Amino acid sequence: MKKSAFRMGWILAMFDLPVLTKPQRIVASRFRTRLRKEGYLMIQYSVYARPCVTVEQMETHAGRVKKFAPANGNVRLLFMTDQQWATSQTIIGEYYPQINRETAPAMPRQIEFWE
Repeated sequence: MKKSAFRMGWILAMFDLPVLTKPQRIVASRFRTRLRKEGYLMIQYSVYARPCVTVEQMETHAGRVKKFAPANGNVRLLFMTDQQWATSQTIIGEYYPQINRETAPAMPRQIEFWE
């Protein structure tokens, strides 16, 4: 059976959170930490991505993020198929510090195993 390029995908969590005060920075930091615990990879400072095997799994993870999203934030979740993800381009400036961000995350092998 041929593997569909549109079956697996990525859920992108993009957000704006206020960070002007110390309590706001704590809330924002806890949100980012929770995303990491939920299996998201940091792509940019306010953009995280998580692989999902199906659209149903994406909906499950979206529901989880909705439960712990800060009340004073703006969070947008976007689903991209693995095919769309593979055609995306990352342009990183010569002097841009990469730190902990993923440059080209691939679908984890464990997920590919179940396909």
